[in-house]
Amino acid sequence: MDAALYPQIAALEDTHWWFSGRRSICERILDRLALPPDAIILELGCGTGGNFPMLSRRGRLFAMDANPSALDFAASRGLAQLVRGSLPRQLPFASGHFDLAVMTDVLEHLEDERGSLSVVRSSLRPGGRLLLTVPALSWLWSEHDATHHHRRRYRAVELRRLLEDCGFTIDYLSYYNFLLFPAIAAVRLLQRWRAGGSSRSIRRHDLTMPPRLVNDLLFRLLSCERFVLGPVHPPIGVSLIALAHV
Repeated sequence: MDAALYPQIAALEDTHWWFSGRRSICERILDRLALPPDAIILELGCGTGGNFPMLSRRGRLFAMDANPSALDFAASRGLAQLVRGSLPRQLPFASGHFDLAVMTDVLEHLEDERGSLSVVRSSLRPGGRLLLTVPALSWLWSEHDATHHHRRRYRAVELRRLLEDCGFTIDYLSYYNFLLFPAIAAVRLLQRWRAGGSSRSIRRHDLTMPPRLVNDLLFRLLSCERFVLGPVHPPIGVSLIALAHV
């Protein structure tokens, strides 16, 4: 990701509907886990630390990112032990150390997705969990993906195969952000049409705060999905979420 985007993310991620809505869904999934009270948790690709309050309540939190600017923002929260590193070759932790690893919209940035997931698996204790989110469906590729240096978007069958090939057992895997899917898909396709059919322009991103009432409405629409995700597997959505164990 461009380092210039981190100040914008730090300013937005506590209140922007996308970040806060995703957190509410992840939190609901985590609430169903029987983590030990002294759980050791690792967030990979932590960015500016928006997930720290949610994760630090559940145990001792470690976090890693490759970008020093992101780590500076994350350190200001004072909620995690931070290290600089990258997947798959620079994970400075012993094998079998963590009860939970969290990767929210990280895997799509990594060149070696299989090697990275294999290393994450080795960092988990027997029975340890991985909570993972990624963007879905390659035909939704937009300028936002390009600006954020995404390498790919995933279909559910692709993500399932990838996790299983890397030694994970899947507990839950589903599309999410399905209520807003029609509107988001329409906007992405319209942007592509206006760009002359190109799907890889790098001119704009979505890191802007909408008006308060719009932001509140979008948050409510996204976050309410947490009540059905788990029992239900929506067949389509803008993103994917997976919970797996070793």
